[in-house]
Parts: sequence; structure tokens; C-alpha cells
Amino acid sequence: MNVGEMEELDSIIKRSKPINKGGYIYHAGDTFKSLYAIKSGSVKTYTISDDGTEQITGFYLPGELLGLDAINDNVHHATAKVLETTSLCEIPFAGLEEIVVQIPGLGRQLMRIMSRELKSEEMTMGLLASKSAEVRLASFLIGFSRRYSERGYSATEFNLSMSRNDIANFLGLAVETVSRLFTRFQNNGYIHVERKLIKVLSLQALKEVAGIHSDDAVAS
Repeated sequence: MNVGEMEELDSIIKRSKPINKGGYIYHAGDTFKSLYAIKSGSVKTYTISDDGTEQITGFYLPGELLGLDAINDNVHHATAKVLETTSLCEIPFAGLEEIVVQIPGLGRQLMRIMSRELKSEEMTMGLLASKSAEVRLASFLIGFSRRYSERGYSATEFNLSMSRNDIANFLGLAVETVSRLFTRFQNNGYIHVERKLIKVLSLQALKEVAGIHSDDAVAS
């Protein structure tokens, strides 16, 4: 996209005030009107099962888009909740559709993003269906390392803003198992944990645990 095209896209973007930790961007069942690009902070999405329990479906970082799953039937199927103070750019979808016709490069980029989201969902489903607890957590950490690196941040030192309970929920594990594995990975010299700060000491060791022989990892 050239400068003029960027300015045209920027003309429809709405910049809201930062949302504090615990706030909501949208709820399941809300009518779909906009996509949301995260400028800073982090967000989790979740659904509520029939028995009233929360099932986390994803975590989102700066530079990522929220709301893509609602494009098909104009309804959000998950709730998006802020994990820390978060700044967003709201992109009204009606205006975006008009601009995509004029800027082919933007349409291609949206297609790439949606393709990546689909791949991430498939990888996550495969991981949770058949892998051990060690593989799940190692892949989770590798996924965050990759995503932070892709956005120009450190691949070996980053914050996990979500709670251990949230991680356990997402990975389909008991919180005690997740805590025990963090301790084991630290004792083995794979990572160093300082509250929410994770320092990856051996990315290769984590990949060996996860059985990963390429750059692919679970989409966290």
C-alpha cells in the first residue's frame, strides 16, 4: 500500500480511549460492525459452554485483528476481554468493504490474515486433540515467541499477560499441571520465569519437546 492508500484506510479508522484490564470489546451475540486492530496490550476471546463454564478460544497481541470470525453471519460468536490496558483501532467493516474495492493490496492482505487464522485454528485443534501436556505448553511458548518476533519484539523475552488459569483453560490442562510444567521447564534450563515475564533460554530445547522441526507452532 502506498501513502495515499494508507491515508484512505486511516480515514475510516476510529481510535478509542484505552480499555482498562477486565474491560470488554464485544460480547458473544453482539452484531458484527467492525474489526479491531490491537495497537498495544492484549486480549483473550472465550465462549460460555452449556454448563456455564468459560472456554478460552484465543489470545491476541499488538498488530493482530479481532472479529474476523463474525464476518460470515454478522454475529460475534465469542466474547473479547482485555487482559491489560489495551489500545485499539476500530475499523468499521462497511467502510472497509468500500476501500478494499479501490485498494486491491488491502484485500490480499486481509485474505492472508484470514488464511493464517484458519491455519492457526487447525493447528490448535490438532495439538489439543492428541498431544501431551509437555508438548502443549512448549508449543504454546514457541507460538508466542514467534508472534512477538514477527511484530518486531524480542523472541526470547516477553510477558504472558494471561493468568496460569487462562493458559490451563486454553490448553485443556489442569492449572496444577501448567504450574508444574513451568517449574520443570525452568529447572531444565529451557526458560526463566519472573512472574509474568518469560525469558526463553533455549528455544531449540522447547522445539525438541514440542517435536517441531520447522517454524510452525500452535497459534496461541
